Amino acid sequence: MKKGRAGGAGWRKGTHASIDSYLAALGADKRGALEKLRRTIRAAVPGAEECISYRLPAFRGRDGMLVAFGATASHCAFYLMSSRTLESFEEELEGFDTSTGTIRFQPQKPLPALLVRKLVRARLAENAARRGKRR
Repeated sequence: MKKGRAGGAGWRKGTHASIDSYLAALGADKRGALEKLRRTIRAAVPGAEECISYRLPAFRGRDGMLVAFGATASHCAFYLMSSRTLESFEEELEGFDTSTGTIRFQPQKPLPALLVRKLVRARLAENAARRGKRR
């Protein structure tokens, strides 16, 4: 049997049409942590469009993709879609598990709302600067 990209036949089972359906499929602890993250992102960029991108709940601004979030069996994750932004917040992210453009956290220890707002605003600025260079 040929395997799909995400680890086996039937990998598309986990696709969702909306952020609400994605969150509804999660356990209460992860759903609660990600709903709080979603509210914080929305407050930081009220005009951003919610979407599903790469099978993850995501936010798109007028200059492109901003951030995404999701859950796995072992953690929740906040995807900055930028290693540059992540690197500039290295000190503030001490204690969180990070890798290229990704911050992993446990539902019981969510990312502080103030930090999320700073990260989202940094992504907005990064996208705007990149857009300015294309002109």
